[in-house]
Amino acid sequence: MPWNDNANPGPWGSPPPNNDGNGDKKPRRPLGGGNGGGGPRGPRRPEGPELNAAFEKLQRQMRDFFGGPGGEGVRPAAIAAVAGVGFGLWALSGVYIVQPNEQAVVTTFGAYSRSEGSGIRYHLPAPIERVEKVPVTTLNRIDIGGVGDADVPEESLMLTGDENIVDLDFSVTWRVADASKYLFTLRDPDVSVKAAAESAMREVVGNSELQPILTTGRGKVQAQTAELMQKTLDSWGAGISVVEVQIRSANPPQEVADAFRDVASAGQDQESARNDANTYRNRVVNEAKGDAAKLIQSAEGYREQSVREATGDVARFNQIYNEYRRAPGVTKERLYIETMQRVLANSNKVVIDGKGASAPIILPPDVFRPRTSPHPQAEAAPAPAPAATTPAPPQGAAR
Repeated sequence: MPWNDNANPGPWGSPPPNNDGNGDKKPRRPLGGGNGGGGPRGPRRPEGPELNAAFEKLQRQMRDFFGGPGGEGVRPAAIAAVAGVGFGLWALSGVYIVQPNEQAVVTTFGAYSRSEGSGIRYHLPAPIERVEKVPVTTLNRIDIGGVGDADVPEESLMLTGDENIVDLDFSVTWRVADASKYLFTLRDPDVSVKAAAESAMREVVGNSELQPILTTGRGKVQAQTAELMQKTLDSWGAGISVVEVQIRSANPPQEVADAFRDVASAGQDQESARNDANTYRNRVVNEAKGDAAKLIQSAEGYREQSVREATGDVARFNQIYNEYRRAPGVTKERLYIETMQRVLANSNKVVIDGKGASAPIILPPDVFRPRTSPHPQAEAAPAPAPAATTPAPPQGAAR
């Protein structure tokens, strides 16, 4: 039945009657207002037979497609077509895309089935299988002990191995290593990672002394904490990989900060004094070692020189002895001449001709002075010159 039939009015209500109470038809008033002026207009009803004809045609086509011959029931082909289209749409709903930074976890009726890598993937449509994507390359960070000026003492205050208290703030960077374990093992990953990090850091700090934590031992503490955290998370089957543990600040408690600074300053002064003492010790020891080595080398050189000179003297004596055995007279004369040559080479000589000498000869004092003196300023006064007496020595003799 058409929607604009008077018996079944459309959404705009029933049309107004065209006659008055006496049965006389009255002309229909325009929709614009009482006098045909430009007053406010109400909603317009669709007019024209074309729209009615289009709706009627569509209804006939639907009845012809779904209805059987002679209007008896619904055609099986129509049911099959609708069912096929619905099944196709349901089957295509299982296609999904996994990004390069993600890992997909597929569950079958809520139970873990498999994990998929990046690319275009397919799973059986819901409610048979469902998929959940987890970012596995994203780095997550948790700050423990407070951020900035907002300090959390119940997290940052820790007891060291030497029974001191340190105010330590640190951060943990982690990522998902196994998406299936990450989804099905941990209820709240951030809370679990924070608890494991705080527990591991307290254990490592409890086995360490305060001074290395405040100065040069932070790297060792960070490495040990990361290793212990990873072991704890692996024992839980959390599927999380600890990337880095970084100590942001390590200070003594505020109540004793001044005393710790004084102790640190005294320790630096002690270290400086120790370094100065070590420097002086090394210098003195090295100088003593150098002097000792010099003395040893000098002694070894003197020993070698003495041995070689003695060896040469022995060899020379043996040669002279062999020559003396062959010719004793010639050898004696030669030894005498060489000895006198060696003695007289460093002394002053005066040659006097004895012919016609009858008076004493007076020699100047400088003749008897040595040619060289190791200490000229300490030379003794010259001795008086002896008088020459007759008879004079033969000509050619030397004194």
